[in-house]
Amino acid sequence: MKRLDPFLMCLIGAVLLASFLPCPVVWQPWLSRLTSLLIMLMFFFQGAKLKRRALLDSVKNWRLQGCTLLITFAVFPLLGAGMYWLAYRLSSSGFLGPDLWAGMLFLCCLPSTIQSSIALTSMARGNVPAAICAATVSNILGILITPLLCGLFFDHGSSGGSGLQTILNVAEELLLPFILGQCVQRWLGPVVHRHKFLISCSDRGSIIVLVYSAFSAAVLQGLWHRIPLILLAGVGVADALLLALALGLTYLLGRMMGQSIEDDITLQFCGSKKALTSGVTMASVIFPGSAGIIVLPLMIFHQLQLFVCTVIARHYAQRPQQPHET
Repeated sequence: MKRLDPFLMCLIGAVLLASFLPCPVVWQPWLSRLTSLLIMLMFFFQGAKLKRRALLDSVKNWRLQGCTLLITFAVFPLLGAGMYWLAYRLSSSGFLGPDLWAGMLFLCCLPSTIQSSIALTSMARGNVPAAICAATVSNILGILITPLLCGLFFDHGSSGGSGLQTILNVAEELLLPFILGQCVQRWLGPVVHRHKFLISCSDRGSIIVLVYSAFSAAVLQGLWHRIPLILLAGVGVADALLLALALGLTYLLGRMMGQSIEDDITLQFCGSKKALTSGVTMASVIFPGSAGIIVLPLMIFHQLQLFVCTVIARHYAQRPQQPHET
């Protein structure tokens, strides 16, 4: 059995700390400024780290890349909308309530995760260069597409302003630093690659601070009085159903396309995942007053996707080696 992700355990620790020792109201504005700065630094270093040549080389497989984006930004939102519609048809409360359903729909709007998609594709002996391209392009496009999708799902008041204002806020805090990082990549890129471990620690530390900030605000607003354990269990069931549907659809689509098993693996792992890091950062921008409850379904989905996809990757890895893999 796969052990729990240490990063996720740190996030759970941040949630527990915020639950018992939330940031006082008087310090909230300073913590908000700090989180905004950390978000901008994170995407600046992401821009400085990304190699444009590797990205361009893998875009050539347009069918695989297009299908991955289709699953991520079209099929997932449709699945979320369908589950939402069905839940409210069966119960007036939708079983989970409006706040957690907002988190479920936000989860469906997110880009694919990068690190675990690539790692699991490699473990399963899939098309790793295509996975790098698919996950990277998904995250870049997600900076713009995710706010647009959120504008379709949520009313203006729940997303912190108009759809255009939301896009401008995301562009200012995420896209602009990323572009600046790309502009200085020639000089800063080698430095970032020499210190990958420190940059990774910085990124993850930033996310932990963001989670603490989001949950501190939510706890002060009575988060745990609004969400009993039975609702958290319901979120787990909904996440598991969503993941099962995504894995099944990506598998069937790969078979229908008649592509290689390596490309099937890439489509399945890149198309079925959602990014925890991007999700937490985007939630803090798109839902400034309620990010804590919004990211709960995402945190549960993250651990589910790691466990289930690791089991699937190990199954793929046991297949006989093909001549072109030698």
